[in-house]
Amino acid sequence: MTRSRAASFVGVAFAFVVAMMGTTMPTPLYSLYEVEFGFSVFVVTLVFAAYAVGVLGALLAFGRWSDSLGRRPMLLGAIAFGLVSAVVFVTADSLTALVIGRVLSGLSAGIFVGTATVTLLELVPDRWRDRAPAIATAANIGGLGLGPLVAGLLAEYLPQPLRLTFFVDIALLVVAGVAVFFAPETVRVAAGARPHMQRLSVPIEVRGTFLRASIGGFAGFAVLGLFTAVSPGFIGGVLEIDNHAVTGAVVFSVFAASAVAQIALRRADPVSAQRWGCLVLMLGLVVLALSLLVVSLPVLVIAALLCGVGQGVTFSNGMSTIDAGLPAERRAEVTSTFFVVLYIAISVPVIGAGSVANEWGLVTAGVVFSVIIAALAAVAFVLLTLDGRKVGAIRPS
Repeated sequence: MTRSRAASFVGVAFAFVVAMMGTTMPTPLYSLYEVEFGFSVFVVTLVFAAYAVGVLGALLAFGRWSDSLGRRPMLLGAIAFGLVSAVVFVTADSLTALVIGRVLSGLSAGIFVGTATVTLLELVPDRWRDRAPAIATAANIGGLGLGPLVAGLLAEYLPQPLRLTFFVDIALLVVAGVAVFFAPETVRVAAGARPHMQRLSVPIEVRGTFLRASIGGFAGFAVLGLFTAVSPGFIGGVLEIDNHAVTGAVVFSVFAASAVAQIALRRADPVSAQRWGCLVLMLGLVVLALSLLVVSLPVLVIAALLCGVGQGVTFSNGMSTIDAGLPAERRAEVTSTFFVVLYIAISVPVIGAGSVANEWGLVTAGVVFSVIIAALAAVAFVLLTLDGRKVGAIRPS
């Protein structure tokens, strides 16, 4: 069976959305798992961090396999990991099962992100070529945002949320698998080609740029981790709002703001955009701390939108500045190194926040987290400003 190039592109984009949705669907359910299994916010952060372990493992082990084995087999493999993860969640009866499910989900995401992005750029019809990067961004970040939104609605308004959510995920993944199966292969696989591990390195000529982008990116992804892993506890335990749809909507707003910012500002000057992205992120973290101190959902939503914009701008423009200084043959290893930094950021600080919450409560944990990450964003802003002045000073008149 053959399909037009446009239909194949749309099918892979749909699969991208669905695959990323599955990775964040557990977010509004964490409060239910706390009751079901009797564990704390700190344990929730450990379960969440297992996802980052899976992503990092996929980036390092499978990052270059699609060049050797083909795009379609890798995408189908990622969907298979997602399906097994969803089945594990449907049958989960222990903390161990949740951790296994999250690791498998991380493996799915780690394989899918890079492979699907490249596949979309290779499949895009000529009339859509200028919009392909924006569509890939929308599919990736939009899918991550839709996961909590859909799961929150299912959990709040339909029965058996800890199972129904993942049955829906399974159904969507099966459709996504069909779409990928009928998409054409976009690389020519040589006979006897062997996959290899992804090397990590940063060439000396971009180390300064990499450091500045990594600090801002670290701050932004740490905030994403906080909203994804700990916001259900904040909303239920501090704001005392026992509505899973609200939790899902708040998390969705972070990712939606990130996606819109990345798409709207994709032609901005990368260094300048990173600077003001850091400022917006700092402002968002101040508002986040304020929302916890004054116990206000509207203020929390404003914080989510500001943090999402700041994260999206610092991440996408940081990536652009790194890529601009690299030869094509070095981009894969440097990009993988950058993502290793980001996925450490999405997990380790959140575990720290969970630990503080166990000892001193959610409000203290949220405020301390906000102060530390805002300080990190301020460091990135200062370094980017100093670099901008240095470039300006040596630019010929």
